[in-house]
Amino acid sequence: MTSQTSKISPFTNAVITAVRQLYPEVLADKSFDNTGLLLEAPHRDHLKKSVLLTVDLTTAVADEAIKRGDSIVIAYHPIIFRGLKSLTQSNTQTNTLLRLAQEGISVYCPHTAVDAAPGGLNDWLCDIFSSLGPSERTNITPHPSPPSTMSTAGYGRILRFSTPQPLNTLIKAITTSLNIPYLSVATPQSLSSNSARAHPISSIGICAGSGGSMLNGLDVDLLFTGELSHHEALAAIEMGKCVITAFHSNTERAFLGDRMKGLLEKEVTGVIAGLRQKGTWKVDEGFEVGVSEADRDPFYVVGRGVEGW
Repeated sequence: MTSQTSKISPFTNAVITAVRQLYPEVLADKSFDNTGLLLEAPHRDHLKKSVLLTVDLTTAVADEAIKRGDSIVIAYHPIIFRGLKSLTQSNTQTNTLLRLAQEGISVYCPHTAVDAAPGGLNDWLCDIFSSLGPSERTNITPHPSPPSTMSTAGYGRILRFSTPQPLNTLIKAITTSLNIPYLSVATPQSLSSNSARAHPISSIGICAGSGGSMLNGLDVDLLFTGELSHHEALAAIEMGKCVITAFHSNTERAFLGDRMKGLLEKEVTGVIAGLRQKGTWKVDEGFEVGVSEADRDPFYVVGRGVEGW
């Protein structure tokens, strides 16, 4: 009896190489994170040379990838975070993995490697304020041993303005860049609503996603993240700080189309050019990098007078 090993497609390999060059796995915070190639699916000939970018790999996003015929999904959040004890169809997480494996669609999850990389997610959040005047940014926690080409890698960012900015100006910049109509804003109780709008901000602590452990105790005027607990926000305003939260994944999602898509297209093109030069890439057809249309934050904001609720 002979055995055959089905391997992932050359295109999928090229995409994985490109993602690892942009966001090396060594940058991820391995104290809790689970990054890298989490599902290596055998190659299926019916799939297109296409990638789907998403923040969360939900059932709806898996349906989208299968319908599109993508070869690989790049899911920012790891779909496998803790050890799995079984793979069953009754569990939505493992059912998604089984369905994608059956279709030949692999899954790669870069998460905190994207956060830490120079030009990655946290730097992109800093760039939201770049039009407001000169500023300097530093890492909250520098990476202990980054690659030599990424010596400035680190977790979280502190942005300091040369000229203080009114809080409402920062709010407008955030809602515009993240393409969302709302934010949660907390200010010290000593400020009235009118004075809070014009409250001067000279420094911002920035962390995508859930920033409590990263931002707590920072000597800055404003904490900007996806989510903080009630008590973390209360502690911040009691210390005279302001807080802006946008919901966890809203600080991450716009990055995919605004920054990551273009970078990945360029990097994959370079990887393929190198393979073609070596004579190991025989196909001339192009490829596509798409951003999920099904991916969204799990929360709606509703209230009295909101139509449809």
